[in-house]
Amino acid sequence: MAILLSRLGRFAYRRAIPVIVAWFVIAVGAVVGGLALGGTMQDSFAIPGTESQQAIDRLAAVFPQTAGASAQLVIHSDSGVIDADPLRADIEQVVSELSDDAGVQNAVSPFSEYAIESVSADHSTAIVQVQFDVPSEEVTPAMLDGVRATASTLEDSGLTVAYGGQVFQQVEFGITIVEGLGVLFAALVLVVTFGSLLAAGLPLLTALVALGGSMGAVLAAAAFTTVSTATPMLALMIGLAVGIDYALFIVSRHRKQLADGMDPEESAATAVATAGSSVVFAGLTVVIALVGLLIVGIPFLGLMGVAAALAVVLAMAAATTLLPAIFGLLGRRLTPKPRRRERRAAAAAAVTAKHVATRDVTAPAVPDDVKPPKKTLGERWVGLVLKAPIVAVLAVVGVLGTLAIPAFQLSLALPDGGSQAEGSTARTAYDTISDEFGPGRNGPLVLAIDITQTTDVMGDLKAIGDRVAQLDGVVAVSAGTPNPTVDTGVIQVIPATGPSDPKTADLVERIRALAPDLEAQYGTPIAVTGATAVAIDVSSRLDGALLPFGLVVVGLSILLLTMVFRSVVVPIKAALGYLLSVFASFGVVVAVFQWGWGAELLGAVPGPILSFMPMLLMAILFGLAMDYEVFLVSGMREAHVHGATPRQAITRGFSGAARVVTAAALIMVFVFAAFVPEGAPVIKVIALGLAVGIAVDAFLVRMTLVPALMALFGKAAWYLPKWLDRILPNVDIEGEGLRTHLEDLTWARSRVEAGEAITLDGLVAGDRGDTVAPVTAAVPTGALALVSGDPTRRRLLAATVSGRLPARGGRAHVAGHPLPTEQSRVARLVSIAEFGGPDRAGVEVSFGELLEERLRLTGAWYQSFRAGRRARAWVARVKDALAGLDRPTAEVTAETPVSSLPQLERAVAVAALALSERTPVVILDTLDSFSDAADAADFLRVLDRLAPATTTLVVGSPDVHRARPDLSRSLLVFEPEGALR
Repeated sequence: MAILLSRLGRFAYRRAIPVIVAWFVIAVGAVVGGLALGGTMQDSFAIPGTESQQAIDRLAAVFPQTAGASAQLVIHSDSGVIDADPLRADIEQVVSELSDDAGVQNAVSPFSEYAIESVSADHSTAIVQVQFDVPSEEVTPAMLDGVRATASTLEDSGLTVAYGGQVFQQVEFGITIVEGLGVLFAALVLVVTFGSLLAAGLPLLTALVALGGSMGAVLAAAAFTTVSTATPMLALMIGLAVGIDYALFIVSRHRKQLADGMDPEESAATAVATAGSSVVFAGLTVVIALVGLLIVGIPFLGLMGVAAALAVVLAMAAATTLLPAIFGLLGRRLTPKPRRRERRAAAAAAVTAKHVATRDVTAPAVPDDVKPPKKTLGERWVGLVLKAPIVAVLAVVGVLGTLAIPAFQLSLALPDGGSQAEGSTARTAYDTISDEFGPGRNGPLVLAIDITQTTDVMGDLKAIGDRVAQLDGVVAVSAGTPNPTVDTGVIQVIPATGPSDPKTADLVERIRALAPDLEAQYGTPIAVTGATAVAIDVSSRLDGALLPFGLVVVGLSILLLTMVFRSVVVPIKAALGYLLSVFASFGVVVAVFQWGWGAELLGAVPGPILSFMPMLLMAILFGLAMDYEVFLVSGMREAHVHGATPRQAITRGFSGAARVVTAAALIMVFVFAAFVPEGAPVIKVIALGLAVGIAVDAFLVRMTLVPALMALFGKAAWYLPKWLDRILPNVDIEGEGLRTHLEDLTWARSRVEAGEAITLDGLVAGDRGDTVAPVTAAVPTGALALVSGDPTRRRLLAATVSGRLPARGGRAHVAGHPLPTEQSRVARLVSIAEFGGPDRAGVEVSFGELLEERLRLTGAWYQSFRAGRRARAWVARVKDALAGLDRPTAEVTAETPVSSLPQLERAVAVAALALSERTPVVILDTLDSFSDAADAADFLRVLDRLAPATTTLVVGSPDVHRARPDLSRSLLVFEPEGALR
């Protein structure tokens, strides 16, 4: 991965303008396109397969009058009796007009015999029930505006009207000044971290550009599918936070390397390869966890996860492409000015070097007048933790355990009118209904009853209603209403408690428990549905999926970190720390949003926690926690691998990453916390959970608990069983492979400058069965190398040098590209062919057909139409080369089958097939001996004429050493030494 990212960073650096223009075109185009499509956000909490949803789908088919979205007009009078004229007449008139509005199926007057307790006891408030003819996600703003316009005439009579129901809940989203303050705080942290306005602006710029692309995609999706109102704000919040953080890591590495004197281009490529590897690793873990929400089987939650994952992907892409492109424009202008501490360190190092060189080495290394640099805050903190690691462990576990206590009383529910912002029409309607009619009137249940088997429809419906009315928690039950075809009936049940109250969920379970008895007695299958029942089923499904989802996330973290750190202790410790962070954040959220501690300060309404908050928080916090773990522990592992003691490794790794991790965590906390005070109710709870979770995970778990536990485990922290080490893929997140690749690349370039097209430096070739002992050789550019020896050894060596087989050891280069790190590139630079004696005749295919097919397969796409003409040219070249021999040869034409040619001519034809690819290196191998030495010599002469002077040729044969003709190019003969193993 590091090598691939290095190439990506270098590509972006060298092509800065096109990459930057492309990113801005994508961002602006996505936003403009999304807005132009005119999609709107709408909440839909349907879950296929649940009892409530199946009942709604059935009602939509057989009783459409009851299956559409519903809303309430809550009408209140401060001065008169609402059910007496003239107010009653005015309300009746509006109800009549509402039934004619577009999208409205019917409107039920509060004074109708079909209305259930729709006039308050003090006769000051009435409820008009409005039924739409489409589901809630299909209700358009125009339909809602029509209802408001019709009902607004009541205000002329001195009445106040509030609009309740899901369709009137807050559907807009936007950015307030408070969210902007979060970005300003993030910018302040960046300025303090970098000490440069220019460097501080880069993470903000790339994050905003990536955010434009993701937000445009979400807006565009809203035009084609149902997108939850929380989805764009969630994508905005996540994309902004991770976009700034990911860019911060790469900018920090780039500036450090510039300060060390590295070339800007090399620094950009290296920063993208090393810090970018951590960014990609962390981003992919977030993406996997978010996309994993699809497996829960809840459409709206899966779509939220996909939208947030898209924001993370674009943030990663911007950090690894747009950022190095901007580096290319700025060059060395990002080189940091030495801080006072750094100047002291440099001065102390210089004086020490001079002092040691000119005086007795036993004298003090640093004179008294040179002050050593002060320790950083990170060094002082980790030193304090390492003084008493067991105390740090107990303190962190105690604090987080205390914060987690409220989490054990977590109660989940979907948002309703009571969670809307105070002053909104939906909240006013909800509160008025609760005050005047009781909280249960806000969440009626609907019983869908199959009456196909009953002979006394109305009598049985009444009997069923009476039985349900006797259940605890039921306030009122409506009369049963059959559909026009008399196969389905509905009964409305008013609970004593509100929609999100756990007692309402208990009532639903009691009704469902009673349903089998009612079906047995009356022959009427019963299903509980309605918006409240759907919400209860969604919460139940989410609650049940929470534990399996958590196990998947924790298991994934252990697997990924085991691959990264080659350790058993490190991933288990990281996963346990992650769980501590999750439970602590859940605890704070429950204390604030469920218990009401400090809820007024945040504008929150105490009540059950948003059903999908735990899963979203677990998914997002997982990736961010792994991000901080990687940045802190990778430095410790690197120091450990280079021989540092366990405590030295902890100190070096921690002090090297503490500053950037602190800045990244603070940015995350500020950005998420900014969405709490003024954010939408759905976003508040997620934002607070993430802000708390990141704060405790970064500062208590990763920067306190992790070094303490690493110190307690000592060398055992890096233990990994050998069998596990063999089967785990090696994820080079520290860039060790990149350093090796750069060293090999430098060596390869030096050999090319020395005139060598192929250099083998102890190369070990082989497959699973056999290996060739280390081979060392050099072939100059344009030379012809003759290789003899065992056929198996030759073929294994040829396959390895040509990039077809991975090298088992040593190193090599082919045309300036090192093996094994650029194996795929080498494979494109070497053409290889095998041919044998008369007993190895091929299929009856003409020479021209083989050439044309080879040219089509190996040439560029735009050259395919010229394959036939190029094939004819190669046939002519072969004929001319054979004609130059001092002996008669068989005629070779485009129509000649290759298998019918004599040995020499067939060998030349096969060689021409390989040469037609125009690669700088061509490897040919004859599996059998030529009939005589003259044929071998003539073959080499023809090959010398056919191949361009700069093409390097390698020919293997059992007896090739017998052929020593005079050629225009240098001729080398060697046999790989060592036995085949």
